Amino acid sequence: MMIRKLMLSAVAVVAVAGATVVAAEINLDGVKCVVAPRPADASKSAEYKDGKVFFCCGNCAGKFAAAPDKFATASNAQLVATKQYEQKACPLSGGPLNKETAIKVAGAKVAFCCNNCKGKVESADEKEQVELVFSEKAFEKAGFAKADKE
Repeated sequence: MMIRKLMLSAVAVVAVAGATVVAAEINLDGVKCVVAPRPADASKSAEYKDGKVFFCCGNCAGKFAAAPDKFATASNAQLVATKQYEQKACPLSGGPLNKETAIKVAGAKVAFCCNNCKGKVESADEKEQVELVFSEKAFEKAGFAKADKE
């Protein structure tokens, strides 16, 4: 009986430790809620595209649950900013990336194929930049994919 309790306790500790490690892998420093422009909270999240998106409060989580497509662009940006997804191609052309063109957009490092694409994004206002780089169409074109955890 005592051994059984110890075994169950050990399993519970491993489960909690595993969950803590997964949560610790995602750094939310400077990351905003996908619904409101407030800091994201690790305890408020939802599954999205094989990753997690984070909210500032339960109200925002509810708004997201009711209409996730409405928040797709912000959600895509957050997946990249939290390094759950990584860029594979230029979001404007779909061409190969030139690392020398990298800039920050919505807290995420993004590169382009050339300085023309980079210039188009840099000359846009903040809202337009996010749309150009992280809209569903751009997200697909850029080949953003779930990051490999090595």
